[in-house]
Amino acid sequence: MSGPRAGRIVPAAYADSGRRAVRVTLGAAAGFYLFRYGLDRPVAATYALFAAVALGGLSRIPGTGRQHAALVLRLLPVCWLLVVVGTFLSVRTWSAVAGMFVVGFALTFSAVGGPRPAGAAPGLQLLYILPSFPPYDPGSLGDRLTGTTTGLLLLALAEALILPERPPPTYRERAAHAARTAAHCATLLVAPPYGLTGADMRTARETGRSLRSLLVPEAERPAGPGLRDRALAHTGLVTRTLLSRLTTLPAAPDGGPGPAAAAVLRSVARLATATATRLTAGTDGPPTTAARDDLSTARAHLSAISLGPPTDITEAPGPVAGGLHASKTHAPGGSPPDRPPSGLPPAALRRHAAVLEVADAALAMGAAADLAIAGRRASAMAPPGRFWYSGKRAPVLWWHRAYGHAGRRSVFFQNAVRVALALTAARLVTGVGTLPHGFWAMLATLTLTRTTMDETWRTIRMALAGTLAGALVTAGMLSAVGTYTEVYAAVLPLSMLFAFTVGPVKGVGWAQGLFTLVVALVFAQLAPATWRLAEERLLDVLVGSAVGAVFGLLAWPRGRTTNSAGHPPNSCAGRPRSWWRPAPRWRRAGRRPRRRAGRATGRCATPSSSRSPRTRSSRASPPPSAAGRADGCCPRSTGRRPSWPATTPCGERTGCSNRRSPYWARRRRSR
Repeated sequence: MSGPRAGRIVPAAYADSGRRAVRVTLGAAAGFYLFRYGLDRPVAATYALFAAVALGGLSRIPGTGRQHAALVLRLLPVCWLLVVVGTFLSVRTWSAVAGMFVVGFALTFSAVGGPRPAGAAPGLQLLYILPSFPPYDPGSLGDRLTGTTTGLLLLALAEALILPERPPPTYRERAAHAARTAAHCATLLVAPPYGLTGADMRTARETGRSLRSLLVPEAERPAGPGLRDRALAHTGLVTRTLLSRLTTLPAAPDGGPGPAAAAVLRSVARLATATATRLTAGTDGPPTTAARDDLSTARAHLSAISLGPPTDITEAPGPVAGGLHASKTHAPGGSPPDRPPSGLPPAALRRHAAVLEVADAALAMGAAADLAIAGRRASAMAPPGRFWYSGKRAPVLWWHRAYGHAGRRSVFFQNAVRVALALTAARLVTGVGTLPHGFWAMLATLTLTRTTMDETWRTIRMALAGTLAGALVTAGMLSAVGTYTEVYAAVLPLSMLFAFTVGPVKGVGWAQGLFTLVVALVFAQLAPATWRLAEERLLDVLVGSAVGAVFGLLAWPRGRTTNSAGHPPNSCAGRPRSWWRPAPRWRRAGRRPRRRAGRATGRCATPSSSRSPRTRSSRASPPPSAAGRADGCCPRSTGRRPSWPATTPCGERTGCSNRRSPYWARRRRSR
């Protein structure tokens, strides 16, 4: 990357890392100097420094400084527990090794809870690793807890007060803005000229795109397993769907929307406005129940008009999940007539079907917004079906999320097993071999193990080169300065500031080299040190890197080869292959497989209960929103391909089961 764009990105990266480096340096150095030189308690000084470095420098917690501070305070009891458990399990090597496996797996697997637990997991690992090494000294537990608490409180204070940044808009604010945009679009569709301009359509598309997770900062994404996060994510999804359907609403055949369709669109505008108010005001705002009832009434009236007289309906419309209605129409003879019994032309029926889809999305948006604000108090008003999580408690939802990833095909499970085994092996090697400063080896294993073997090996090469350079500089400094601790005390804050600013931007090589210098400056103030401290640091990093490389090779070396449904990540069907089974010969040669044309239909290999429904081309078919499935998986299926795709459980975006085959399959079939 070059040019003016690169010139803007690089300073922003340094500014972000520099802001965090200032906070971590102040919190860690203040606690270290307080206990080391003020109170002469070296154990508390060590834990104060490494607690601040763990959750401030090693962890990558997304969000602003105030969000970091809030998370650090919430994690304080967890840090106490890890220090206590690590202290008592260090009595024997086997107990420390067993505890390392359990703690390593649990903390790494906690990434299923969202970006914040995933970012804090490496720092929490360090708070168990540090006390799990000899000497076994339960009598120093008080100093360890005191130092840990002081370091974390100083870090939280620095995060909240030093160099505060402007917070980005929250996801609730984004969803409220999107709801207002939807209300504006619905209002324009019922007023002359009964359509949206190009600028309005572009605004609606951009607003809907702003709710995508990739465009939302990690700290603002509703990615947690709790009820409010699920409901807020659901709100964003159905709001995007509502905006998409409003912008693609077909024009009325007679120029006007019609009284029934206009009533539905006006109710949609009122519900969208009520949803935006609810999201903005929070619990102080009124619920959307009244607006949803009005829209349900208007929707039922429009559906009845589309279905025709009641005498021609063998199955009357009834309420189903989400306030939708389902019905079936048949002629007296049992076969569909040539013209719908309502007497409306097909173009008008397609328009009604599209308006009914708009109403369905608006009803789901209002119900999800109420759940996102009121939580379980609004579960009684939530329709069943798609809001299955509305009546569940937090432990049940957490269990549901964890159980969904408790398998070897889950990336979270693979990472948890890989990291836990690597840390366990590193703890065993350092305990049996009495490696000096063994926690450095485990820290190297923790920070250098990656998802794939190629990435792990690339990271290890850069880390070893950086550590070697840092060890050479450290050895020269220790030989030149000797036992003058005043020099180390003066240089430590500057080296920490430089390391935590440059390391995250320059990469793992710079980070390992600079961190080597930082830990040497710390331990030189705790005990007399010689140039051999740099040698021990290099040896520890080499051992930790070797352990990480071995388990990166043994445990899923290619990373994720299948998704959570058991299929390859870039296809919708296929037999899941184990990581130890070699790839087929045609895949290694880069050729396409030779399949029979009858099997290459492009359909998703999912259970029939989760597929999109089959539809037949028939001019007499009733509106799909009235005669189709309640979840709206196959819209506008009047003999045409769907205009918007559905998402299958495999992660592939497909339409209905009548979609066309891939190009290469059609070409082979034509032969």
